[in-house]
Amino acid sequence: MAASELYTKFARVWIPDPEEVWRSAELLRDYKPGDKTLLLRLEEGKDLEYRLDPKTKELPHLRNPDILVGENDLTALSYLHEPAVLHNLRVRFIDSKLIYTYCGIVLVAINPYEQLPIYGEDIINAYSGQNMGDMDPHIFAVAEEAYKQMARDERNQSIIVSGESGAGKTVSAKYAMRYFATVSGSASEANVEEKVLASNPIMESIGNAKTTRNDNSSRFGKYIEIGFDKRYRIIGANMRTYLLEKSRVVFQAEEERNYHIFYQLCASAKLPEFKMLQLGAADSFHYTKQGGSPVIEGVDDAREMAHTRQACTLLGISESYQMGIFRILAGILHLGNVGFVSRDSDSCTIPPKHEPLSVFCDLMGVEYEEMCHWLCHRKLATATETYIKPISKLQATNARDALAKHIYAKLFGWIVGHVNQALHSAVKQHSFIGVLDIYGFETFEINSFEQFCINYANEKLQQQFNMHVFKLEQEEYMKEQIPWTLIDFYDNQPCINLIESKLGILDLLDEECKMPKGTDDTWAQKLYNTHLNKCALFEKPRLSNKAFIIQHFADKVEYQCEGFLEKNKDTVFEEQIQVLKSSKFKMLPELFQDDEKAISPTSATPSGRTPLSRVPSKPTKGRPGQLTKEHKKTVGHQFRNSLHLLMETLNATTPHYVRCIKPNDFKFPFTFDEKRAVQQLRACGVLETIRISAAGFPSRWTYQEFFSRYRVLMKQKDVLGDRKQTCKKVLEKLILDKDKYQFGKTKIFFRAGQVAYLEKLRADKLRAACIRIQKTIRGWLLRKKFLRMRRAAVTMQRFVRGYQARCYAKFLRRTKAATVIQKYWRMYVVRRRYKTRRAATIVLQACLRGYLARNRYHKMLREHKAVIIQKWVRGWLARTHYRRCLQAIVYLQCCFRRMMAKRELKKLKIEARSVERYKKLHIGMENKIMQLQRKVDEQNKDYKCLMEKLTSLEGTYNSETEKLRSDLERLQLSEEEAKVATGRVLSLQEELARLQKDLEQTQSEKKSIEERADRYKQETEQLVSNLKEENTLLKQEKESLNHFIMEQAKEITETMEKKLVEETKQLELDLNDERLRYQNLLNEFSRLEERYDDLREEMALMATVSKPGHKRTDSTHSSNESEYTFSSEIAETEDVPSRAEELSEKKVPLDMSLFLKLQKRVTELEQEKQVMQDELDRKEEQMLRSKAKEEERPQIRGAELEYESLKRQELESENKKLKNELNELRKSLSEKSAPEVTAPGAPAYRVLMEQLTSVSEELDVRKEEVLILRSQLVSQKEAVQPKDDKNTMTDATILLEDVQKMKDKGEIAQAYIGLKETNRLLESQLQSQKRSHENEAEALRGEIQSLKEENNRQQQLLAQNLQLPPEARIEASLQHEITRLTNENLYFEELYADDPKKYQSYRISLYRRMIDLMEQLEKQDKTVRKLKKQLKVFAKKIGELEVGQMENISPGQIIDEPIRPVNIPRKEKDFQGMLEYKKEDEQKLVKNLILELKPRGVAVNLIPGLPAYILFMCVRHADYLNDDQKVRSLLTSTINSIKKVLKKRGDDFETVSFWLSNTCRFLHCLKQYSGEEGFMKHNTARQNEHCLTNFDLAEYRQVLSDLAIQIYQQLVRVLENILQPMIVSGMLEHETIQGVSGVKPTGLRKRTSSIADEGTYTLDSILRQLNSFHSVMCQHGMDPELIKQVVKQMFYIVGAVTLNNLLLRKDMCSWSKGMQIRYNVSQLEEWLRDKNLMNSGAKETLEPLIQAAQLLQVKKKTDDDAEAICSMCNALTTAQIVKVLNLYTPVNEFEERVSVAFIRTIQMRLRDRKDSPQLLMDAKHIFPVTFPFNPSSLALETIQIPASLGLGFISRV
Repeated sequence: MAASELYTKFARVWIPDPEEVWRSAELLRDYKPGDKTLLLRLEEGKDLEYRLDPKTKELPHLRNPDILVGENDLTALSYLHEPAVLHNLRVRFIDSKLIYTYCGIVLVAINPYEQLPIYGEDIINAYSGQNMGDMDPHIFAVAEEAYKQMARDERNQSIIVSGESGAGKTVSAKYAMRYFATVSGSASEANVEEKVLASNPIMESIGNAKTTRNDNSSRFGKYIEIGFDKRYRIIGANMRTYLLEKSRVVFQAEEERNYHIFYQLCASAKLPEFKMLQLGAADSFHYTKQGGSPVIEGVDDAREMAHTRQACTLLGISESYQMGIFRILAGILHLGNVGFVSRDSDSCTIPPKHEPLSVFCDLMGVEYEEMCHWLCHRKLATATETYIKPISKLQATNARDALAKHIYAKLFGWIVGHVNQALHSAVKQHSFIGVLDIYGFETFEINSFEQFCINYANEKLQQQFNMHVFKLEQEEYMKEQIPWTLIDFYDNQPCINLIESKLGILDLLDEECKMPKGTDDTWAQKLYNTHLNKCALFEKPRLSNKAFIIQHFADKVEYQCEGFLEKNKDTVFEEQIQVLKSSKFKMLPELFQDDEKAISPTSATPSGRTPLSRVPSKPTKGRPGQLTKEHKKTVGHQFRNSLHLLMETLNATTPHYVRCIKPNDFKFPFTFDEKRAVQQLRACGVLETIRISAAGFPSRWTYQEFFSRYRVLMKQKDVLGDRKQTCKKVLEKLILDKDKYQFGKTKIFFRAGQVAYLEKLRADKLRAACIRIQKTIRGWLLRKKFLRMRRAAVTMQRFVRGYQARCYAKFLRRTKAATVIQKYWRMYVVRRRYKTRRAATIVLQACLRGYLARNRYHKMLREHKAVIIQKWVRGWLARTHYRRCLQAIVYLQCCFRRMMAKRELKKLKIEARSVERYKKLHIGMENKIMQLQRKVDEQNKDYKCLMEKLTSLEGTYNSETEKLRSDLERLQLSEEEAKVATGRVLSLQEELARLQKDLEQTQSEKKSIEERADRYKQETEQLVSNLKEENTLLKQEKESLNHFIMEQAKEITETMEKKLVEETKQLELDLNDERLRYQNLLNEFSRLEERYDDLREEMALMATVSKPGHKRTDSTHSSNESEYTFSSEIAETEDVPSRAEELSEKKVPLDMSLFLKLQKRVTELEQEKQVMQDELDRKEEQMLRSKAKEEERPQIRGAELEYESLKRQELESENKKLKNELNELRKSLSEKSAPEVTAPGAPAYRVLMEQLTSVSEELDVRKEEVLILRSQLVSQKEAVQPKDDKNTMTDATILLEDVQKMKDKGEIAQAYIGLKETNRLLESQLQSQKRSHENEAEALRGEIQSLKEENNRQQQLLAQNLQLPPEARIEASLQHEITRLTNENLYFEELYADDPKKYQSYRISLYRRMIDLMEQLEKQDKTVRKLKKQLKVFAKKIGELEVGQMENISPGQIIDEPIRPVNIPRKEKDFQGMLEYKKEDEQKLVKNLILELKPRGVAVNLIPGLPAYILFMCVRHADYLNDDQKVRSLLTSTINSIKKVLKKRGDDFETVSFWLSNTCRFLHCLKQYSGEEGFMKHNTARQNEHCLTNFDLAEYRQVLSDLAIQIYQQLVRVLENILQPMIVSGMLEHETIQGVSGVKPTGLRKRTSSIADEGTYTLDSILRQLNSFHSVMCQHGMDPELIKQVVKQMFYIVGAVTLNNLLLRKDMCSWSKGMQIRYNVSQLEEWLRDKNLMNSGAKETLEPLIQAAQLLQVKKKTDDDAEAICSMCNALTTAQIVKVLNLYTPVNEFEERVSVAFIRTIQMRLRDRKDSPQLLMDAKHIFPVTFPFNPSSLALETIQIPASLGLGFISRV
């Protein structure tokens, strides 16, 4: 397809722009050939008519598709041109915050001017071992590629780092060296890699300075060779430096600084050790204040000085040399302050006693007068004479500055030499990687000699770079068998010839320097005459005769000739140098020695591949007037030579290129200046690389990748079985011009733009497919909507019609109901009318009849009432009289009662007022409700009392009324008498009327009182009700408060519970951290232990090599045994005898167990002897402290001492006797020459063993009996004596007290007589005691003698018993014991015949001894049964040995040999779950059971954990025998053997899993049968009987637990090594769901294919490996909880490695890849469900990966999306979330990129989250492991030992 056909409507192009360099625009109409203009629309919406160049008619550059923007490799772009490169870099740098980009073989690094978290240890580990194209671009990827090619190709490598000042060259080189130091490590313990890194701060301090472009600009070039040995570990380094900018020492431009070291010295001037330097602030020195910027923001010079001194110390520069360096540097500063005074125009002088000069001379150790003289004079030598000539002030100043520069240059070279010496290694260098940190192409407004040399070096490097790129392109084409056509590329050889050829610029410059009167002007004229108009690359400026222009590969540069000659000659006066050489300061002359140790700043090693062990020998720079030729060489000549040597070195290595770009001149972080970037891209050769690639076939696809990407463009019939043929067939249809592509062996090569065309076809096809899918789905959605609406309409109609029908039915029901209601209503009305009329008629009749009856009744009633009236009138008259009298009486009573009532009323009013006051004061108070209630009750009681009083008054009134009635009757009787006093009655009637009035008034008052009482009662009731209401309210408030308190308490409880849960979690985390730290320490300990073993083996090997005649004894067992040997009851004194036994061991190796047992017995007796001796010494000290008491009882103490001495003597005699017997046995054994006699199965050997056992038991019995008898005797004697002593002492005390109380002489005389009698009594008692003690001592001596005789007799009987068979021997010993006890019984019965109590105590002790004997008899019976069981095992072997011996023995020997009786053992089936083995078989046991055991066969054929059970049963038997040496030896051998196996086969998963399982089972067995209650809960009764009885092995359990932890960590490392290669390929790269993700175009550095080719790993590979791990662990019987922890660790490794690679691979961060990851994770979860491991915590370890996959798939546009992402991604850190969003890359055009604003929104929302700033997960993290107790239900006695293990020497017990 023609390129012009791509310029269609809506196509996007790049057009030049003066401000932005390139601008993007869109075509508004199709381009047709012949058009002179293009109608474009810019991105801001402005339309533009772009005119084409009429000459070239070149169309503007096409813009790449959006999916190709932001690619890791610029060569992956379809259109390779300058705007595409610039745009891609800008998008990656600004939008994605990515500073590294590949451009073919070049790594482009843009300085971010900001610290980025992408250089940590985790990033280094992530890039280590990875292919360069598999990870995102990084300086570590380049370093890894160089390291890998060095190891793979056996070829030296170079990393060339170049760029402008401030572009980040030094930092990039520093990180590359740091990568090598971290990945490779050092071959020795000297930490060479630390020294290599420590050289950076030193070189930066003396070679870096602040410039206007960079705060830490390197002002010299350096090439560091890092040497490696055959194992590719760092062994040393060597540094070469180039073209130090010496002029900076004496001059700095505005806003610049001198070298950092000067300012560091000034900042540290106050240190005590720097007082002698007499330094001050940097502003006080001429050489440091010229720039006017002595401080760099954010840099502490004093702290940097400390770092520099620390680095010097690390590199071996002593403190004295450091102070010497600082003295010289301080002297340079003081020299800069030396001032000159002009005497005339041709001479000058220095002021007398000039302080700066005197300080300089003191520091340098030179004479003041000499230096002062030669600073102002110079020596001129002619052929015949020598003249001393004064110089002018200007010349003196220049000479001073030249001297300062020369001193600094020499010091710089001296430091570089010492750094190289510190980095030098004596080990032979196998290969090296060189890191070149050199200045990039420079062009300024004024360019001088330094810029000329820099650009000259860049010309050479660019030529080498072009040739290398061209070579790689050619190799690629030839490899793929593509027809090779010569690509025209820029060759800068003419420019190099212009500079360095004969009569070139440098040659003419050197020639002019040799001329006596050569100047810059004459040199410029020579340049014009030689090259102007003859060389196209050389030009002369129009307005200048002192400058020239060179057309470099990057740009034209104008150089000013002024200063070229002076800088090239680098003149310094010889006289000044001689003064310095005569210095008393020893270090200063070293700088000027003309030997091999003096290194020039511009010198280099003679060869580019000089071994690191050789010191560079290039001499120093030339100085006029010196005798040697080397010092006559100019700077340019030396630089040219060193540059040639550098190019030879680079050409002999494989180069790797890093081009550093400075994005802006203002050091703003992540700010991109297109103009500056384009200048540097042109200068550094990146665009040239692009041009070379674009000239051929820049786009390259493998056939599989092409098929996977463009499968959508193929029809089914086009797909063939052969992918190559399919791709050819499709391409012929898609691209008609066959020149646009070529088919290689494995790849398809495309011309520039063809991939974009294919992408356009693919996008169109996908867009058409999307439209068709949208059409179909929209139709389906609308039809679905229509059907839903139709169903809704039908449903609505059905409901409406039903509603209408129900309404009509309701109308019919109402009509019928109304008719019925009317019928019944009418009937009701008629019936009611009838009933009304009938009732009215009946009423009329009744009224009429009633009226007639009432008339008759009234008539009769009137007649009757008339009679009654008459009767009552008469009565009234009588009563009237009575009432008058009564009223008078009542009136008097009322008056009195009124008075009393008023008083009572006052009281009631007072009480009422008090109640109201009480109510006002106390209303609403809850705490006084009860008091008020009580008062109300009291008032009610008072009211009741008043009512009772009122009732009593009424009763009184009634009684008085009755009395008055009686009086009235009496008065009626005396009516006649009253008639006499009529007047008096009238007065009384008046009185009575008045009283009646008073009574009425009283009654009214009574009513008012009652009303007030009722009102008071109501008020009281109201008060009570109010109080009740208030009480109710208070209760409600109380309830609400209680409810609130309950809720608050509930909240507090919940809060406390949450806090408790959080604290519990925190404690668990702390516990896990502590476990992790402990296990890390164990891991470190095991690593150091392995290192120690390796060193020990190396030392042994060295000893073996140095002494070939000496054969080293294997001491592994002894050393390891001592490592795990813990304290026991046996002292360490047995070490000396054990050493003495070595000789006898060599002679008789098979008698080791016998010898050790005898030696053990002797040691025990010696220990007991030592204990007795200590006890004796302690009692002697007690005796000395209580000497007074001992004098009172000397005989008793003598008896005790005699008893102790006798006991000690007896023990010594027994010890000597046993030693003699032991020596005799040794002698007898050594004299025997026949090995079959002492063989383990031989009869003589069995006899010896039985003799030893019987002797040991008999000695124990004898010793215990003797001690018991003697203790009884002593106790009996002490029981007899205290009575007399007590009485005597008491009497004496009383007598003394009585003597003190006596006063008169009579009493004293009587006391004297009594005292004499007492003395006599005491003397008699003492004599009797003495006699008794002597008798007892004699008896004891006799007893000792008898015991000795008994001992001798026992020994004789023992010797006799040894000749008997075992059964007869036991019976004889028992018979002898019974006889002895009978004799003792008779003896003691006679002895204690007079004392029945003593005899009874003796009988009790005798019974005890008999019980002990019975117990011993039972033990012997058990021993017999055990021996019989052992005989079963050895019977066959003994028979075989005897047969073999019979074949070798002569007939005479057979006759002499006594025949032993053979006992046929009885078959025993009652096993105790123990295994017995002999001491000498321990190594064989360990060898067969551990060292040579094959896990696979054991796991398949035998029960899980069988070795652990066997070992524990052997430990049980040793515990049963109470043999601690055997227990320790077995456990130590077991632990060391397991370690040895794991060290030998530690990479085999089955071996590590097998021994982890068995170690845990062994640990569980030690716990289960330890006898501790916590471990015995799940045991059966039989298992509890098998518990250990004699030893507590808790310490060994801890050792085994530590061993299990180490094995677990080793298992995890094995898992990681197996899974590591599978994870990235299976989880990320492989397309589990085919067709979801397409392959994007890649650049020169191809990534691993995501298609499952042969040999690549898939998810099924990971699952199969997981199944394999799980099945192996299950077969080995590993604990389920431990399997869960292993699975959790495996899943963590999978998740961490996958996420780390996802975060470092831009091509993996897409929507489709998120779907693939989620599917893969679901498959892993399904695997967990199948294995019932969902509760293992493994799924939680995948949570960060799951959230990262979800983050790739969720929407990323709005604020709601941001909120959802923040809440969803709680397992990811902020750095990880932002990184994923920055890396998100659409695979297809219909996907959208994440905007920068959205990422900033996410950052703002997550800024308060407190999480780790670390980007990557720690893939090496190992969770702390625990071993939960898991008891076994397997009975030990049922375990059978298979013959395949080769453990026939072990017998079951």
